[in-house]
Amino acid sequence: MKNIFILTFAFLITACGTSTKEEVITEGINANENLVTLSDAQLKSAGLVLGKLEEKALSSVIITNGTIDVPPQNMISVSIPLGGYLKSTKLLPGLQIRKGEVIAVMEDQQYIQLQQDYLTTKARLAFSKSEFERQKELNASKASSDKVFQQIQMEYNTQRISLSSLDQKLRMININPGSISESNISRTIQVYSPINGFVSKVNVNIGKFVNPSDVLFELIDPSSIHLNLKIFEKDLNKLSLGQKLVAYTNNQPDKKYAGEISLISRDLSSERTAEVHCHFENADKSLAPGMYMNAEIEVKSNKTLAIAEEAIVNFEGIGYVFVQKTTKEFEMVPVETGTSENGFIEVINKDKFNGKQIVIKGAYTLLMALKNKSEE
Repeated sequence: MKNIFILTFAFLITACGTSTKEEVITEGINANENLVTLSDAQLKSAGLVLGKLEEKALSSVIITNGTIDVPPQNMISVSIPLGGYLKSTKLLPGLQIRKGEVIAVMEDQQYIQLQQDYLTTKARLAFSKSEFERQKELNASKASSDKVFQQIQMEYNTQRISLSSLDQKLRMININPGSISESNISRTIQVYSPINGFVSKVNVNIGKFVNPSDVLFELIDPSSIHLNLKIFEKDLNKLSLGQKLVAYTNNQPDKKYAGEISLISRDLSSERTAEVHCHFENADKSLAPGMYMNAEIEVKSNKTLAIAEEAIVNFEGIGYVFVQKTTKEFEMVPVETGTSENGFIEVINKDKFNGKQIVIKGAYTLLMALKNKSEE
């Protein structure tokens, strides 16, 4: 291995109790580039501390981010089934609204026509009903033919169907059919808010004609806002429903919002991430849909074999530990690590180190000596 460090460690050794001298640790290095051998004096001066893998209950934190979102049932697009002209509205984006509140008034001649058709059909139905009852009595006494009775019955049923259909059309535009008479036909209709919430978008202006497919306003009910997080594929198996988390915004990192995971998607995006939905325990009005948030998810503690973090040395992007081969020989062995907590780190390839003595303190001294030798 090529060494990027150029360091020399000298150990001061007292000889015969009267003098000292420098002894360079690299003098005792074995030809094996991953093996370092120390003399008695070097071993004493290095101050190495040995230890073994220990069973620890380690928990980790997944740090991620996402945005405030609302479920589809809490996002309302307001449109008019029959279309019409917008006569008046007071809505502005961000305005708070109450359920049942008038949010717009629409005007169109087709509203007049629909009410006229309803009243006309209602009058025809009344006539058809009386004629049906009269023909029914005549037919019972054989004073009229069955054909005439059947024609009257068909007309009566047709008028009933027409009136029922017009009744539903009127209700779709918020007109109560029972309140209509020839003296109070209206050319306007009122549009009511279906939710408590606030206005997200206003897509129309006064005097504009809108079609039935056009969206006038978009409303949001914030009572069920949730946090939509992006979780990488490698972390998905660490999550479970009901798992706790805390979230915070960039503007107020000290203000924490507690929550828990309510839904874990298994549909991965092209970035190899999945959506994880979380509910807040106590959300407030400062949290708005689309707002960016950070989150910390605590992963459940698991018992695993771990080593002190200071035992790990890094060289050229790879982690190593020094394993004692003999009293004075130490071999540098690659180590795979996982979760870390409270100064300990999980060892994934633990089978390589079970029962072996590992250098806990002084590992970097051995690394520098080993790499200095390889540079010679």
